[in-house]
Amino acid sequence: MSISIHLGELDQEDVQALLALHVAAMHAHSPPEACHVLPGSALAHPAITFFTAREAGRLLGIGALKELGGGEGEIKSMRTAPSALGGGVGRTILAAITAEARSRGYSRLLLETGRSEHFAAANHLYDRAGFTECGQFGGYPASDFTRFLCLEL
Repeated sequence: MSISIHLGELDQEDVQALLALHVAAMHAHSPPEACHVLPGSALAHPAITFFTAREAGRLLGIGALKELGGGEGEIKSMRTAPSALGGGVGRTILAAITAEARSRGYSRLLLETGRSEHFAAANHLYDRAGFTECGQFGGYPASDFTRFLCLEL
């Protein structure tokens, strides 16, 4: 698989469809008080850099990097297209986001995710990439469902 990374593309129809799938899945598999998924329109914010992964034009996955200030960034909206699961797409997007964070001089990357079985593959990806448990950030409330992770850069 030859995966290419692109910036932007939020206005693309296939991206909007994958974002809609992502938002629906987050609402379906997260308690309402712990569901912090951003709708597609919020990802157009100037503090957010949006990434897509494609192969021969076919959308494989998405992810975003939000600048938090103070040398920190947050990973948002990571999702692999159902047809591309298991092909290393998540790892490729995560590597692109991490590389961008390093190029900006960030000291660490943060993310908030769930603990349920629905999030097992994502948690495995983050654990393998070296993310470790950390404290709350960004105003997210703590809960038994929520997992806060960071990667020191």
